[in-house]
Amino acid sequence: MEDFTHFDASGRARMVDVGEKESTVREARARGTVFMAPETLRLIRSGGIKKGDVLAVAQVAGVMGAKRTPDLIPMCHPLLITGVDLDFRFDEQRSAVEIEARVRCVGKTGVEMEALTAVSVAALTIYDMCKAIDRGMVLGEIRLVEKTGGKSGRFYREGEAVWGKS
Repeated sequence: MEDFTHFDASGRARMVDVGEKESTVREARARGTVFMAPETLRLIRSGGIKKGDVLAVAQVAGVMGAKRTPDLIPMCHPLLITGVDLDFRFDEQRSAVEIEARVRCVGKTGVEMEALTAVSVAALTIYDMCKAIDRGMVLGEIRLVEKTGGKSGRFYREGEAVWGKS
């Protein structure tokens, strides 16, 4: 259990004490994909979903998800997030919406979970807004793409294309 920092010497779950760590600028980028029927993708793109602007609502939901991460993931520290951005791309070949979230803070622990949560909540929101016409949508490929800051330095997932605002 000594390699797992979220367990104490007795094997019980604990929140890691980050009090002695140095505050640094930290950023994380995560991505995910919502696969759907081609007609669903067309309707999202054209603004034809009856519930409204799917990506605008998913954008707000993703920001809210990042801010609420410690309420959802038990061992996450509440962080003073300094920025959250979400971008969406249409992938016509795979009939999908790709989501990227970037989360930033100055703190003692990273924002990887906040970026992953932002992507997940945005994807769930797309599903919710489109489920009346396409219950067969699949949410997937949720992954950390990059993280910077902190003692462990930079992580970058090889093979990921760079998006415009990165």
